[in-house]
Amino acid sequence: MENSIPIEKIYIGMSASYSQTITDADIKAFAGISGDHNPVHVSETYASESRFGRRIAHGLISASFFSALFGTKLPGHGCVYASQSLSFKYPVFIGDTVEATVTVKSVDIAKRKVIFDTTCKVGRKKVITGEAEIYIP
Repeated sequence: MENSIPIEKIYIGMSASYSQTITDADIKAFAGISGDHNPVHVSETYASESRFGRRIAHGLISASFFSALFGTKLPGHGCVYASQSLSFKYPVFIGDTVEATVTVKSVDIAKRKVIFDTTCKVGRKKVITGEAEIYIP
């Protein structure tokens, strides 16, 4: 399949990354798509009184970057995203640049399954950690 890495060429420690700066437009679009209009995300007034002091991005915006990596870089087109665990460590704010990284943890060629460590960072701070399971055709 074009734009995909065969499972036989995937190895432990192999990784891919994607970065994006979070904007007000991203948060508004995600709220519209997901239906999550929590005021901590969309209301400056409400968020200013929250424990964060300002609006925070939906955690799943950053986590969705893992899907982008799996579907376009590692392993690439045709893979099936089977599961994902997520631990949200710190908030992401408007203007933060999030770097998502997926790193191969194990490969099972017989089952066509790859397990990845998944991490999002803002600067050096890990804001999301987790693990994903991907199947490769």
